[in-house]
Amino acid sequence: MVSARLGAIIALTLAGITITVAYDRSRDSTSKVDTEATTTTAPTTTVAVTAVAPPSTVDITSLTEETTPDEPPPVPAPGVSSGLTAGGSARAVPVEDRSWRGSEQSVTFMFAGDSQFEGAVASQLAADPNTVLLPMAPVFEQADLSMVNLETAITERGSPEPKEFTFRAPATAFTALAAAGVDVVSMANNHGRDFGADGLQDTLAAIQTSGYPTVGIGGNATEAYAPYRVTIKGQRIAVFGASRVIDSDLLGSWTASDTQPGIASAYEGAPRERLLAEVRAARASSDTIVVYLHWGNERLECPTGVQKVLARELRDAGADIIVGAHAHRVQGDGYLDGAFVAYGLGNFVWPRGDVGAVIEVKATGRVIEGYRWIPMSVNASVPSPMDEARVTEQVAEWEQLRSCTDLSA
Repeated sequence: MVSARLGAIIALTLAGITITVAYDRSRDSTSKVDTEATTTTAPTTTVAVTAVAPPSTVDITSLTEETTPDEPPPVPAPGVSSGLTAGGSARAVPVEDRSWRGSEQSVTFMFAGDSQFEGAVASQLAADPNTVLLPMAPVFEQADLSMVNLETAITERGSPEPKEFTFRAPATAFTALAAAGVDVVSMANNHGRDFGADGLQDTLAAIQTSGYPTVGIGGNATEAYAPYRVTIKGQRIAVFGASRVIDSDLLGSWTASDTQPGIASAYEGAPRERLLAEVRAARASSDTIVVYLHWGNERLECPTGVQKVLARELRDAGADIIVGAHAHRVQGDGYLDGAFVAYGLGNFVWPRGDVGAVIEVKATGRVIEGYRWIPMSVNASVPSPMDEARVTEQVAEWEQLRSCTDLSA
């Protein structure tokens, strides 16, 4: 979704001044981030200021949309998780300062749960990936950044891993999600490597070829633990993905390391410390930090003790929004000492169950301004906005789930 770029050439004459600024903006009309960027980026403009002086010229080319001419050139975000660069200013954000408001502009986030394209939806994906999730487009259009958990390998090769359920989908799954308005996915879960080394190789190649923003998986640990970075309305946003659910006998072969491709693990020990260290490192250069986790136990409506401990650790490391999935049930959400936590987002594109949810969170920098649950009906794996007659009932049930979370409303 986030595909627009800003090309710029700037010539500065450093003694008595010749300045030429030329912008050539290429825009994808469906990109929400592009639309918001117009509030902070100058329109097509040519400015010329001339004075007599010896020439001394500096040329800067290919600035990204997130960088304005008076800022330093951007540093590329590491890993395969982002096609954008990490622009923004050099403002440092301390971990303990939860009153930080960044650019003072509010950003609307939307998060949905588990998604895969097996079963009935597979034929729809094959017929036309651009229309599979079309009912969700009006919902996600209201967000500045939307995200789901993509719980499948992207491959048509490989052998299934020795586990009960294995999922795979063609690369057109990215097309379907993008067409619905999903801006980034996490593939850190217990299905991202379902078809072995060959399947993982294909998955990474599909991410690279498509340029679709994906976190929690990579060719090594540096890539898997890298955040997706984007600037929206002047707010520098970092998004991480990690999993605390991997089959025990596959944990070693699935976890990304310095020498092994795989997913970002959030298990206790070195993987957990790596995740927390990456969040701390991103804090100084990010106005808002999001962590999307795969965690908890299936079918439970209350978070486990492991989830609660991990949420607290991420909050203390500097995360502002912590969301997750895996239970295939909606779980409670609320505030954890200034951070927002949603323990379970339920299903999004899934063959079982008829109720899903989208969580909308509004944040200005580190200040969480509010959140709401948007119930979804799921029919033959495809989500759509729920009839108003059912919404009140579902919201009332959701409110009750907070009682076992240790979170505040």
